[in-house]
Amino acid sequence: MEEKFYTIYQVADLLGMHHKTIRKFIAEGKLGAAKAGKQWRISDNDLSAFMENSNVKAEEKIEGNTSLDFTTKTMDAAKTRINVSTVIDIDDIDKNQYMRVSNTLIASMNSKDLIFQGSTLNVKYYESESRLKILLWGSVKFIEEMLDMVTMLVESV
Repeated sequence: MEEKFYTIYQVADLLGMHHKTIRKFIAEGKLGAAKAGKQWRISDNDLSAFMENSNVKAEEKIEGNTSLDFTTKTMDAAKTRINVSTVIDIDDIDKNQYMRVSNTLIASMNSKDLIFQGSTLNVKYYESESRLKILLWGSVKFIEEMLDMVTMLVESV
């Protein structure tokens, strides 16, 4: 299976951060990356490790884009051997739908259910494009639950 690599700009977009912030994380050793010529490349594994070990909060964009980041604390009983990351892109979604989806996902993350423990949720809404991007990191069961929830919320409209 071929590993996927991201540019600094792609990671910045995924996390809702400025590319200079991503460069700073690389320089500080917080985010693993490899040089390919003159450019940095970040592997899926390095991005997942960064998300697992980071309490970095995404910044809110001024241009009308909204970004939310939510990480649950890891409890001993919630540690898993396998963690997964996924990105969900939803097109043609208005601000009210975005709010409903993000509020429901955050409420789920706040539950006491162990499948949500040690997981990360990043939600970014591009108002000018009516597009929602959801970045998830956690156990396979967590990803499965969140995908089911997003499907139910988006397809019920």
